[in-house]
Amino acid sequence: MNGREAPDAGPLLLGVRHHGPGSARAVRAALDGARPRVVLIEGPPEADPLIPLAAQEDMRPPVALLAHAVDEPGRSAFWPLAAFSPEWVALRWALEHGVPARFIDLPATHTLAWEREEEEGEGGAEEEAGPERGAGAADEDMRVDPLGVLAETAGYDDAERWWEDVVEHRGAGKGDALAPFTALEEAMTALREEYGSGGHGRDLIREAHMRLRVRDAQREFEDGVAVVCGAWHVPALRHCTTVAADRALLKGLPRVKTDLTWVPWTHRRLSRAGGYGAGVASPGWYAHLFDAPDRPVERWLTKVARLLRAEDRTVSPGHVIEAVRLADTLAALRGRPLPGLGEATDAVRAVMCEGSDVPLALVHDRLVVGDVLGEVPPTVPAVPLQRDLERTRRRLRLKPESAERELDLDLRKDTDAERSRLLHRLRLLGIAWGRPAASRGGTGTFRETWRLRWEPELAVRAAEAGVWGTTVLAAATAKAESDAIAARGLADVTGLAEHCLLAALPGALPTVMRVLADRAALDTDVAHLAQALPALVRSLRYGDVRGTGTAALTEVAAGLAERVFVGLPPACVSLDAEAAEEMRGHVDAVHGALGLLGDNHAAGDGRLRERWRSVLRKLSARDTVPGVLRGRAVRLLLDEGRLAQEEAARLMGLVLSPGTPPAHAAAWIDGFVGGPGGGLLLVHDERLFGLVDRWLTAVPAEAFTDVLPLLRRTFAAYEPGVRRTLGELVRRGPGGHGRTAGATAGAPGFGPGLDGARADAVLPVLRLLLGPDGDDEGIRAERAGVPR
Repeated sequence: MNGREAPDAGPLLLGVRHHGPGSARAVRAALDGARPRVVLIEGPPEADPLIPLAAQEDMRPPVALLAHAVDEPGRSAFWPLAAFSPEWVALRWALEHGVPARFIDLPATHTLAWEREEEEGEGGAEEEAGPERGAGAADEDMRVDPLGVLAETAGYDDAERWWEDVVEHRGAGKGDALAPFTALEEAMTALREEYGSGGHGRDLIREAHMRLRVRDAQREFEDGVAVVCGAWHVPALRHCTTVAADRALLKGLPRVKTDLTWVPWTHRRLSRAGGYGAGVASPGWYAHLFDAPDRPVERWLTKVARLLRAEDRTVSPGHVIEAVRLADTLAALRGRPLPGLGEATDAVRAVMCEGSDVPLALVHDRLVVGDVLGEVPPTVPAVPLQRDLERTRRRLRLKPESAERELDLDLRKDTDAERSRLLHRLRLLGIAWGRPAASRGGTGTFRETWRLRWEPELAVRAAEAGVWGTTVLAAATAKAESDAIAARGLADVTGLAEHCLLAALPGALPTVMRVLADRAALDTDVAHLAQALPALVRSLRYGDVRGTGTAALTEVAAGLAERVFVGLPPACVSLDAEAAEEMRGHVDAVHGALGLLGDNHAAGDGRLRERWRSVLRKLSARDTVPGVLRGRAVRLLLDEGRLAQEEAARLMGLVLSPGTPPAHAAAWIDGFVGGPGGGLLLVHDERLFGLVDRWLTAVPAEAFTDVLPLLRRTFAAYEPGVRRTLGELVRRGPGGHGRTAGATAGAPGFGPGLDGARADAVLPVLRLLLGPDGDDEGIRAERAGVPR
């Protein structure tokens, strides 16, 4: 075996296109005809013990082989396989016929080590290894796309269309089963003679390893060896080299300890060209071509019609017939043997979608790509954390799905509460199966809404999180404690405390609370304290519905609030516009937080709320405080009912007097009427509206351009209806927006006086609203301004 091999002593080499349905059919036909004694497949040899699992009923593609470094689980690689992948077909054929199957590509232990060395040495890793791209990659600009070169040589500008014409539409696997492989080998041999490795430098090392494994199989099984690999590698495997030369190429390769397993994959992930994707632009279409026994275009257009009808679009059998005819005509005009995806898509757009690309986008998303998610049996190897996650998921009836779906939870129910805790714990571990969304069923703390989508990469995150513990609860607890100790800012720790309550991690709370108390005692930045308080106070709301203790949080939150009260007034002095705007956000956040904290008996029976109002009064009265903060303080006091409307109007009148610079006055207005409810305040209070109106008309022309951007931002935030009403009030002019009969007389939509008959028409409705004690006479008297 150390000499050169005879050319006619080689194995049966079946060069394929990865994830090509035509190649898959041809592989099955070739294996049926040749009946080899062993099948060698391009893939990591460490996965050989996993091959028998592919025969189990609950193993359904698309699936992928996952390899990850034991000491660094985040370093990983995938080898995806779909039902229409030639490698999967070869694997299944071997299992069904009792023939050994083996993987012969470069071991993953070298592939992952290569990537780590490149990241450490050059600051960037190459693409993940896999049958679609090979182990590592050279510069993309220097790499040769074999199918692209062949398509261009044949006069095609699209490699996918060329492949469909020469393979998919020529009945690959029919007649001479080996004919497609012979043609592809000849083409690839010419390309390798022209381009060498074609920029795929590592392929030379991979091919050396493949040749050694092929020799081993030939020594064991003699001439009964079949090899299924990328067509690009066939000339190299056919090439006669010495064993010593191949071993020399493999000498000294770096290594890392690796684990491998099967994980579910998705068609959507197959369609992605970067990252862990396989670059299959239309996996749903390929799966259809592989499964359709005959008339693939007719069957495809029937699927499209079924989908569109399910979306309430009018699609009849006549539409399908006309679409088939149009696809056939387009194929003839374009010189294609049969209609392909391009012709079918054009026919769907013209006939079923009436020229619109909107429903066509739905067809592409649901059918051309699809949301097919594979399954793997529960017996596949996994780290303990993954097994615990799988057990918990099955118990809570949470099914992984590749399509995004919404999950509404009622935390008063035990199962929903457990689901919430699981999803929060997974987010803490970096396994983002779900992300919180705004609840449409209410704003109470007992409701949660999640958007769930299972991505294949989450299997890597689960393996990576296994370093924190053997169960989801233990891992999340350890991760929370570690994050608390490593947290840089006070707000990070308070957010972590909130997360611990949401995820029900009582074991982590003592450490988190200790770190929180230490950080709060040492942090003197009022902005940091103000950022930390809202998350801490929100956490107090979870005690009742989630059954978690919050006494320690209440004490820390009250102490944090006291420090904010002391430090906020001096921190608001002499701020520039940007800093003042940021501080306004902190003031609003603290105000909202205290609205919750003040209702908690343990927080001081409302004393904190009264202290906060005192702070707001100080801010509203200090001239050294920026106008936006003074205006905001006045507005918050007015909303709380702690400031009379007359006093608010007086303060606004002082600010808007001619002696105040226009820019300062504009900032005060922005703070006072900006944000939610500010527009309605102007609509319903004619005094405030009149003050703003008179000030705005009196702003000098040279200062108007300076205050316009701020005012525009303030009023642009209002609802369209509020802006429209304010515009109508301005159009009517001074005095036209009052609420008295005289003020509204003659204005559009108002009569000259009060219409008593129309007013009396609402009395029955008022009786229903006010209850049986309401009397018509009293209502009429109050309407006329006469006290009862």
